[in-house]
Amino acid sequence: MLELNTKAPLFSLKDQNGVTHNLSDYLGKKVVLYFYPKDNTPGCTMQACSYSESIKSFQNENIVVLGVSKDSLSSHTKFSEKYSLAFPILSDEDKSVIEAYDVYKEKKNYGKVYMGVVRTTYIIDEKGYIIYADDKVKAKSDSQTVLNFLK
Repeated sequence: MLELNTKAPLFSLKDQNGVTHNLSDYLGKKVVLYFYPKDNTPGCTMQACSYSESIKSFQNENIVVLGVSKDSLSSHTKFSEKYSLAFPILSDEDKSVIEAYDVYKEKKNYGKVYMGVVRTTYIIDEKGYIIYADDKVKAKSDSQTVLNFLK
């Protein structure tokens, strides 16, 4: 996990609609950047839907929400349409941003060890610095936890 009060790594990734998002585009706004393992899995769906349901609260505070996974653009498009997601989800198939944000780690599940994306949420301030980092995210309550932090 990246250190607080350090400059957030820059990125340029496409969302489910093919629109390119650059971190530098959001200078002057806070950005919630959350990384999740896989589209259409129970926890990831719960987390995305929770952010989508809370999006007005973020927008009212001039805060941008961006989800990131290594799934393809076509997977993101289907996922976004299926759940009517109200924010961009970015595709990082080559894992360059996932690795830059130090969320690609060794994981264990039922005794099996493998590399994967650890569910992690960052908040980046208006000047591009990390002001919040959590790699023990609870999918269902992440959006509310982040809103509470930002109040």
